[in-house]
Parts: sequence; structure tokens; C-alpha cells
Amino acid sequence: MLSRLSFVIGGARSGKSGLAERLATGSARPRRYIATAEAWDDEMHARIARHRADRGAGWETVEAPLDLPTALAGAGQGEVVLVDCATLWLTNHLLADHDLEAETASLLAALAACPAPVIMVSNEVGWGIVPDNALARTFRDAQGRLNQRLAAQADLVVGVMAGLPMVLKGQMPPWM
Repeated sequence: MLSRLSFVIGGARSGKSGLAERLATGSARPRRYIATAEAWDDEMHARIARHRADRGAGWETVEAPLDLPTALAGAGQGEVVLVDCATLWLTNHLLADHDLEAETASLLAALAACPAPVIMVSNEVGWGIVPDNALARTFRDAQGRLNQRLAAQADLVVGVMAGLPMVLKGQMPPWM
């Protein structure tokens, strides 16, 4: 059985998105992928195309770079929802100079109200050096706080390092 909220966290290229996709695919439910990335340049267009190709067929994709609560509210009870990722969603709000606390509270409420199981992907950004500028430090701190709140609300929390899942909270479903 899939948890109400599963939280998959890891560093860049750790394998977290692949693990999240396997969690969703194993549930045998129709799959909804909520993408938070925005393609501002050619490199980001290529990344998004690579993610779509890696996922393969059988996913309904919803783009929600800012309004993640509305996208979550649109999910059906019989689906499984994969949100990739909280990090880009937070970045979008930070760069738009939105109230991060209000946006986070809205997201957490939407996750609690979502009728479908949700798998949320996020980056662990606190293991590196202290950034050299205020914007980067603000982002790192906000991402750390968001990750803590997502982990607290989740039934399953899995850290991914070098492609290996480490269950931090809860229990993996039987198909994993």
C-alpha cells in the first residue's frame, strides 16, 4: 500500500526521481506527474525532455511551477501523484518574491487535503558549503525548513544517495 504522503529526498543526480517514479508505477494506479520546472534556457529544455523520456508513457503531466495547491486539488482519488520537485517550486516562489511562509502553508494544507496518495521529490541542499551570497543563503535556509515540514507530514521518508534508498521514516511498499 502506498503512503498518503511519501517524501523522497536526495542530492542532485542521486536517483531520487527514479525511485519516486518506481514508487508510483508499482502502485498500479493511474499516474499524474506534476512538474514544477520552468524551461528558461536550452539546457533546461533538454533536462525536461530527458525526464519525460525516462518516465516513459502512461503519465498525465500537469505543469504547475507556482500553483501546486490547485494542481494537487485536481487529482483524482484513484490516482497516484508524483510532484517533481519541491526545490524548483520553492525557487520559483523565491525568485517571484512571494511570501514563502504563506506559500509553504498553502502547499502543506493542499497535501493534507489531496484525495490521492502523493510522492513529493525534493533536494537536500544543506550538505554543501555556506553560499557566498544572501539570495543563495535565503534559498538554502528556506529549502531546509520546507524539507523538514514535508518530512514531518509524510508517512514515508526516503533519502537517496548514489541510487540507494535509505528509509528514514515509515516502511516501503511491498513492490519496492
